[in-house]
Amino acid sequence: MSAPAPSTLAIVDAEPLPRQDEVLTDAALAFVAELHRQFTPRRNELLTRRTERRAEIARTSTLDFLPETAAVRADDSWKVAPAPAALNDRRVEITGPTDRKMTINALNSGARIWLADFEDASAPTWENVILGQLNLTDAYERRIDFTDPKSGKSYALNPADELATVVTRPRGWHLDERHLQLDGTPVPGALVDFGLYFFHNAQRLIDLGKGPYFYLPKTESHLEARLWNDIFVFAQDYIGIPQGTVRATVLIETITAAYEMEEILYELRDHASGLNAGRWDYLFSIVKNFRDGGAKFVLPDRNAVTMTAPFMRAYTELLVRTCHKRGAHAIGGMAAFIPSRRDAEVNKVAFEKVKADKDREAGDGFDGSWVAHPDLVPIAMASFDAVLGEKPNQKDRLREDVSVAAGDLIAIDTLDARPTYEGLRNAVAVGIRYIEAWLRGLGAVAIFNLMEDAATAEISRSQIWQWINAEVVFENGEHATADLARKVAAQELAAIREEIGEETFTAGKWQQAHDLLLQVSLDQDYADFLTLPAYEQLR
Repeated sequence: MSAPAPSTLAIVDAEPLPRQDEVLTDAALAFVAELHRQFTPRRNELLTRRTERRAEIARTSTLDFLPETAAVRADDSWKVAPAPAALNDRRVEITGPTDRKMTINALNSGARIWLADFEDASAPTWENVILGQLNLTDAYERRIDFTDPKSGKSYALNPADELATVVTRPRGWHLDERHLQLDGTPVPGALVDFGLYFFHNAQRLIDLGKGPYFYLPKTESHLEARLWNDIFVFAQDYIGIPQGTVRATVLIETITAAYEMEEILYELRDHASGLNAGRWDYLFSIVKNFRDGGAKFVLPDRNAVTMTAPFMRAYTELLVRTCHKRGAHAIGGMAAFIPSRRDAEVNKVAFEKVKADKDREAGDGFDGSWVAHPDLVPIAMASFDAVLGEKPNQKDRLREDVSVAAGDLIAIDTLDARPTYEGLRNAVAVGIRYIEAWLRGLGAVAIFNLMEDAATAEISRSQIWQWINAEVVFENGEHATADLARKVAAQELAAIREEIGEETFTAGKWQQAHDLLLQVSLDQDYADFLTLPAYEQLR
């Protein structure tokens, strides 16, 4: 008797989309189903391990480099695979979601790399997940254009040799895709995003002289990197392309990963491309993991935590040293400013800050950095051109002068700043505005001249939670309490209603966003990710 055929993926509770059959082919769904069968059990074990590790941090209020992997760190002989030509010069990278207009603008932006984002800059509606895949394939086939219905402006791709190289970011391990299920179990969003993109585009990209390149978000340990490496090995064998064709850059945006940078590169060494320093998620991770640690772990207003803070310097300089020791690219953080079309003075001040930030990164040894808007590409490019000249990177700068002790990475109390009442108000204002847009399907949102994504909302609600639970007293004498947060949120909601008018307010999801922000900011049972309860409300 022959074995029964394996179950196939079911599309659940999703309205059909135009051209979705081009993405959700039987062969592509069979590949994603096989990824799910092979790797989701390990994903689940690793999520459990995250919980156990968090409990250990709550008990000890400390972290250290792993004794069990000391031999990996001590062995100077290993390096990551050499960068392919398309990833050797990464001096400026632009980030953004995979909607049609952004796809064209990012590819045309003049940046060397586009981080095509299915993660924090994209609310995971079915439409965003599937049409984003379609937009990328259309771009590779040069059959993409876009006309803005409001302005009538048309967008089309530049010549191929002027386009950015795409590095795709799938969702983090914690998120499921409820619309794709196998035997009633949702497939992890990471496997959906990776699987559909890889299956349809790996060979197509090789034919274009590039390859399937990925950014891996919210990694918390080298064991999670090992899982990704095993997925890459399986996927390359499955479709018959050479091992090492896939390349991955890992975002070091969790505090636990900062203690395992070398081990993460080691696990991915045949597929590793570099590491990236991500600021807001990193701070969010510090609050999340050390939220029981008392006053010495209380962060001040997020805007007071610059990359020059001692514990942030320790993190970024260790990242550069680690990457260059192992032959990997070190990629710097985000310049999130959105230029104003009305206020030249605002632009002048912001551009000076962006230049100073990118000058610092280039001077510290980073090989490239992120921007959120095409107008910032020339500014960042000039900073790196000044240091690199004709060189594609500065991996020869080994930064052997850098020495970082375990305690340096969590020395939050070295920062000479305190939480303020205005910081609370800003966290509430930004949190409500971002969540409202996210619930409407927008993941990258311009708020107060900054491009914000889900990491912004995470640090905002985490700081509200931390300040209340640490019983912070602000400079005006007000105590951080749940009642104060509710009062500020009510004031902010009323101000938004006044600003945008009753009709627009009612048509939006403002009350829902207000309620969700307070839920994740005030619940004693701290939600690991805001996007988990938010996804339940995303329709």
